[in-house]
Amino acid sequence: MKNEKLNILFRAFAVFVMLTLAACSSDSPTEETREETETPETPETPEEPEIPVASKFYTVDNINDTYADVAGIANVANWGPYNVHDPSVIKVGATYYCYNTDVSFGSEVRPGIQMRKSEDLINWEWIGWAFDGLPAKGAAFIKNKGAQPFQSLWAPYVMQVDNEFRLYYSLSSPTGRLSVMGLATSDSPEGPWIEKDLVVTSEPGGPLQTNAIDPSVVVTPAGEHWFYYGSAYDGIYQLKLDPSTGLAANSGDKGTRVAQRAFTNGIVNGNIEGPEVIYNEQQGKYYMFIAYDWLQTKYNVRVGRSDNPNGPYYDYNGLDINTEVDNGPMILAPYRFDGHSGWQGVSHPGIFKDDSGQYFMAHQGRPGENSFYMVLHIRKIHWTQDGWPIVSPERYAAVDKTEITSADLVGNYEQIILGYSVTPGYADEQRFPDFQNSIDLELKTDGSINDNANDVWSYDSPWLTLNFGDGAFIDKLHVERGRDWENKIESTILFSGLNNEGTAIWGKKIN
Repeated sequence: MKNEKLNILFRAFAVFVMLTLAACSSDSPTEETREETETPETPETPEEPEIPVASKFYTVDNINDTYADVAGIANVANWGPYNVHDPSVIKVGATYYCYNTDVSFGSEVRPGIQMRKSEDLINWEWIGWAFDGLPAKGAAFIKNKGAQPFQSLWAPYVMQVDNEFRLYYSLSSPTGRLSVMGLATSDSPEGPWIEKDLVVTSEPGGPLQTNAIDPSVVVTPAGEHWFYYGSAYDGIYQLKLDPSTGLAANSGDKGTRVAQRAFTNGIVNGNIEGPEVIYNEQQGKYYMFIAYDWLQTKYNVRVGRSDNPNGPYYDYNGLDINTEVDNGPMILAPYRFDGHSGWQGVSHPGIFKDDSGQYFMAHQGRPGENSFYMVLHIRKIHWTQDGWPIVSPERYAAVDKTEITSADLVGNYEQIILGYSVTPGYADEQRFPDFQNSIDLELKTDGSINDNANDVWSYDSPWLTLNFGDGAFIDKLHVERGRDWENKIESTILFSGLNNEGTAIWGKKIN
């Protein structure tokens, strides 16, 4: 019955097939190229488009899981946090800017990279597209190889270098691995953006099986720029950039692989893509956040860390993530609290921070009731005592930080254990999100858990420790106040962390 319903859903929304194409594609490659050449046009400074005026101001009380009322292109000014996929966020002064893949529920995709801005990470104001169509050099590269590019740009990455803003884009085609990543620059985060050149290209054949999509950059304390990209074809690659240009330090360099995935019964365990690398000064380490699995369903976030920007990156168990193993910790995955349809497709992480040094993760969420809707989620990132990132179980809502005492913690919770079941393959095999569902948890006044005297809790603000089975499982959880989005409660107690096996544990108080 579930398969029948899913088939009906896919047929009913066939008109939106570009939604899944307009994000990190992992279709099987077509090993065919033609040497037809095309000269790229000289890029011109784009004219300033007229930006439509929004009639809606978004708050935590009117952001919904679905948005049919504003979905179509005629309502673009009111998209706000909607129609967002593969976000990249940067803070400039008092304003956050978000750039994302070309997607739209309910209308054709218009290429150009969508741009939004916000003062509070809740109300996002539409400000237009970065490009008026496809960038000329990127499109010409694909056409020169005998193919037509997709009419959508994917997975941008934005950064600021001195007074210059750099926007990296991905452009692909129906021919597997015939893809390109290019660079555009501007003196303003709102543009106009001028295409400079291509950074990395890929195509069928050759010694490397890379796919030139999903760019990101990390800057080292010494001022080096390292570029990361890749997909399920052959994992994640890194190469060095020239900091003065933002282009490859060595022309034509495609880099070396730093991350890959495991196989089950000879079949690769789904996607690996969307790398985002940061350097955390407090931890003194580089962290690579990676998207695993199919973008519409099982999409989840894994993390590796390294002492060096070019790796090796290691997982929670000390394994090199460039080996044929599925790595952890998995800090975000499809989840479902009580009374809600759940959120799936919760990956392609965009990591950024505010002026105080608070890190955040931006990503899309697709509601369980209809996975073709895409809503921007922003979550706080916290760091465990041994230096691993964890994310809040609820979206950011600017809830006041007030003291939380041991007495405050007593009560009933919904707890989610972010487990995982391996499903090798891609879209056709990963048709179900594998929601991690909430279970009941009670913290008692006497320090016991769920009336079991062998399970106890303790609290040393902001860390809550849950000890199950006399140490069989020990959860170290960061406690904070946040919004209960599912029950529309302005403020409650949230916790998130890892247990002694590196499994992510979430919870929220419900009374």
